Amino acid sequence: MDEEDTMITLIGTQLAREGEEFIFEGEAPECNKCKLRNTCMNLEKGRKYVVRKIRTNTLHECFVHEQGAYVVDVAKAPIVAAIDSRNAVEGSTIQYKEPKCDTNDQELYDLFHPAGIKNGDKCTVAEVMGNIESDQCSGHKKVKLKF
Repeated sequence: MDEEDTMITLIGTQLAREGEEFIFEGEAPECNKCKLRNTCMNLEKGRKYVVRKIRTNTLHECFVHEQGAYVVDVAKAPIVAAIDSRNAVEGSTIQYKEPKCDTNDQELYDLFHPAGIKNGDKCTVAEVMGNIESDQCSGHKKVKLKF
């Protein structure tokens, strides 16, 4: 990730590790009374992020995270997902469309309904990870998508 792809935010001490991935769930009611609220709330709700760097060891008081929060650099995390095989070309830019697959298999469900990406998002196929072996969900490949 390039420097311009990162954002500064605060994150609870238990998640403040380089490489840690998380889904930003949005604002808690306790955030309204915090003076650092704007720094925390600059992320997009429902997106998956990865901690790139811990900026300082200064521990900030946080009404949500009992042990406090650190200032970190984050970026949108890559998403592992299933897409139509015809679009699974490494390096290509696609507009994400959640594929159809009715399955009770949790692993397949997570590939076909990945957290952190929305229909219409533009992303790059960073890696084709292989075919999806399923009678119910044929014609799709497992890929890693980057924003």
